[in-house]
Amino acid sequence: MKTKTTKNNKDINNGSKKIGNILSGVVFSDKMNKTVVVSVSRFVKHPKYGKFYKINKKYKAHDEENKYKVGDKVEIIETKPISKDKKFKVITK
Repeated sequence: MKTKTTKNNKDINNGSKKIGNILSGVVFSDKMNKTVVVSVSRFVKHPKYGKFYKINKKYKAHDEENKYKVGDKVEIIETKPISKDKKFKVITK
């Protein structure tokens, strides 16, 4: 029996944990305590017309030490829910 391996999900047989999605973006706001808002942009191809267009989405991410400021490029990883809106954690710069 084969096991499925994807970019974000490691093989179950080797004992490693499941990893959440990793997104990279720019810190949009740092006004909250231990929380930053990260703006993630991506290019999407229109299914019918084939034109590429930009989509921006904002995610709230946990920043334990309050060290990231507006304009910093960061990577965020999906985790279990920390609060109502926070489901990501900042992992690197």
